[in-house]
Amino acid sequence: MSLIASIETGGTKVFAAVAERENPHTLIETCRITTTDDPDRTLGALADFLAEHHRFSRIEAIGVASFGPLETDPASAQYGWITTTPKPGWRNTDLNRAFARLDDVPVAFVTDVTGSLLGERWNGAAVGLDNLAYATIGTGIGVGVMVHGRLVTGHGTPELGHFLVRRHPADDYLGTCPFHADCAEGLASGPAVLQRWGRTAAHPEEIDILAHYIAQLVLVTTLSVAPQKIVLGGGVMKTEGLLAAVREQAAVLTNGYLGVDHPLQNPGANFIVAPGLGDLAGIHGGLELALGLL
Repeated sequence: MSLIASIETGGTKVFAAVAERENPHTLIETCRITTTDDPDRTLGALADFLAEHHRFSRIEAIGVASFGPLETDPASAQYGWITTTPKPGWRNTDLNRAFARLDDVPVAFVTDVTGSLLGERWNGAAVGLDNLAYATIGTGIGVGVMVHGRLVTGHGTPELGHFLVRRHPADDYLGTCPFHADCAEGLASGPAVLQRWGRTAAHPEEIDILAHYIAQLVLVTTLSVAPQKIVLGGGVMKTEGLLAAVREQAAVLTNGYLGVDHPLQNPGANFIVAPGLGDLAGIHGGLELALGLL
């Protein structure tokens, strides 16, 4: 039996899975590893999980969907490196060290949001679409983009989570981003929510503030790459009422510019959606990525 493997690295955990090459989306075994501030410890535990399966049933290919910024250009000497991340301890981390014991098994790297996009396109909320975006609103904010069936990646990656937003008039929070303070990530990510209110958002005025920033992200993404659908995932988007508030505010922000028939103008349209695969989108996207190497 030959296997493929998928790795999703996030701000708080690494999720790994193996599947049969012939039955690629049935997970044989999974592993969750805490993303500590010590990459050696985290990647060492990941290497042990992979080596155990490789020893008995050879792993043929690995797809990695990682938080970033991530070097995704295969021609780069730092392909597979996490570069200027604000996550403590992880700047300039070579993820390839986790695969050193696997006898030159091919590995492909994309950002975590791109991995989730691939998963949702395989069997989630965006099946069959060639122009789409997946945004994660969680520990950080990122957007994965596909245009005409091709991922926007390879020479840098989209970093739309760091665009500078219009501030909500009732929000005096300074922002968490160490680079830009009050960019979208600095104002609407999970850490921003917790630092601002000390808990997850619950009151209507709090949801209104978050929707204000996330709706701007949706509008900028729509105006930039014209997706057929935008999937919004991540822990923050599990806040009750937030998805509906984003749809409403995105329609207001668009203000008819794209025409009354554009689905962004209609909060009831199936344009801004939740993930169909939930928290498993990224791991299934990694398996799709691994299949592409065979």
